[in-house]
Amino acid sequence: MTDRSANGFANPEPAPAGASDIELATRRLAAALDALESAVERRRESDRIDDDLGARIQSLGADRSRLANELDGTLVRSRALERTNREIAERLDVAIDTIRSVIDSGESP
Repeated sequence: MTDRSANGFANPEPAPAGASDIELATRRLAAALDALESAVERRRESDRIDDDLGARIQSLGADRSRLANELDGTLVRSRALERTNREIAERLDVAIDTIRSVIDSGESP
């Protein structure tokens, strides 16, 4: 069976025989202060974790922006290379046709 105080919390220790109300209140107060201190420390740790996560998210956002810019630049260069490749292919086709026509005209008597 658990002793409960008027506020509904369990007493941290059973009341020794002959303990005064002040001693009991002092023990409950000490237990409440210990619990409060533990809660504050958990909150501080949680805040530190939140700050670390926030910094990581901000870093990831910066990396994402940088990578998006690099990707945009790479796409522009890729399209320019594709255009250049098509132009070179067209010029080679014209050169091959020209060479074939010269060879064909030189073979005919």
